[in-house]
Amino acid sequence: MIAIFFGSFVSILSMSTINIAIPILSQHFNTDLSKIQWTITGFMLASGTIAPITGYFGERFSYKRLYALALVGFTVFSFLCAISWDATSLIAFRIAQGAFSGLIMPATMTIIYQVIPRDKQPVAISLWSLSAMMAPAIGPTLSGWLLQNWSWHWLFLMNIPVGLVAIFLVLKLIPYYRLSVPKRFDLIGLLTVVVSSLSLLIAFSQGHAWGWTSGKVIGLFALGFVVLLLFIWRELSVETPLLNIRVLHNSRYSLTLIISSIVTISLYSGTFLTPIFLQNIQHVTPLDTGLILLPASLAMALCMPIVGKLYGIVGPRVLMFSGITLIAVGTLTLSWLSVDVSRSYILFWMIVRNIGIALATMPASNAGMEQIPRTLSGHATSISNWVRNVFGSFAIALFTSVLSSKTASHTTELVSSGIKDKVVIGSHAFTMSVNDVYLLATLIVVVALPLTLFIKKRPIEKEDPAAINAMVQSSVSK
Repeated sequence: MIAIFFGSFVSILSMSTINIAIPILSQHFNTDLSKIQWTITGFMLASGTIAPITGYFGERFSYKRLYALALVGFTVFSFLCAISWDATSLIAFRIAQGAFSGLIMPATMTIIYQVIPRDKQPVAISLWSLSAMMAPAIGPTLSGWLLQNWSWHWLFLMNIPVGLVAIFLVLKLIPYYRLSVPKRFDLIGLLTVVVSSLSLLIAFSQGHAWGWTSGKVIGLFALGFVVLLLFIWRELSVETPLLNIRVLHNSRYSLTLIISSIVTISLYSGTFLTPIFLQNIQHVTPLDTGLILLPASLAMALCMPIVGKLYGIVGPRVLMFSGITLIAVGTLTLSWLSVDVSRSYILFWMIVRNIGIALATMPASNAGMEQIPRTLSGHATSISNWVRNVFGSFAIALFTSVLSSKTASHTTELVSSGIKDKVVIGSHAFTMSVNDVYLLATLIVVVALPLTLFIKKRPIEKEDPAAINAMVQSSVSK
């Protein structure tokens, strides 16, 4: 878990540190924001595209080797990002970094479900989630401090020592094993999943900029969905599928996947909207924005180990229902913002909201994986990470589009009401639009509430660690 924690932490940290550096990178490379934004978009696209094929490569080369390779690639391209000579090279290196980063989360999650005994998996997944939550918690604050006192290069250079430590720990602490080895490589499956993932992710990420009714966006959606159907048909008919989507036949897994996707959408509303409101309306510096959001993120991270302990006592249903209720309450209260709202109000309800996310996230992941055989867990985690990437892109696209359209309509309303001060109109219209998006996020997360009632508590089977070790050793000898 130490080796898994380090790798997961550094990969997620790289996603959260660059966001507030976009204006600085744009100025440094003398390029417009729309181009430099591809350092984020390209990273997300690469991560989302690579996720569904992690299961095949993990089985083919072992998850230990795949995880180690992903960390090596991530560390190398972190260095290359730091020495980028122009915007194009930085974007290219970030895309490659994103591809290796996309291998890390599903690989580490699969190792947990294949090597750690069932009765210890809830706590293990809590620690795994803790690494994913701590990175966004300290990322903006750390990024603001580095940008204020050093330079943007250190956003990438700091990954190198952490990456090297993680590689050493993986080679030292994680066992080599392969529970099953694919007989053939499904090239058609690879091509169809890459084309469908890229098409859908690009359509979501660029829909607002290009226009949702533009030919390019509609064409990408059509191509993505048609090729996705072809991919599904291919994986159901081929003897050795690249991604075994038959795990979706497990109703418990499929239901928790839906709940996780809904929670993911709501999660992105807070990470997307609150920093924008603080910086654009209340003119808070990036460093201070990170400090304001830090307590809420730390509260979420610190709750994770507690949730892991509670899971075996109360079961997933109680935790998910409580968590989603807190998310809904926290998100709803954030839809009542005003231009001069106190920062303590934002801080308190972000803490409530993030505690809810901590209560809901791990149970939703673990409850679905409990009935998945170890040999299929790699495919199940690949699907989970793939779906979450797609819905994360969808969430950002949805909230960006609604924020823009609502800002325009509220501006028109305020002008027609007789207000003439452009600054007042702009700040109030934007605040009202943020409230509208938070309200939409509330309605979306409430949909998941009744779904949690169908997730019953199952007795966690006790397993002897010696038996797991014997299985791992047996798989190596085969």
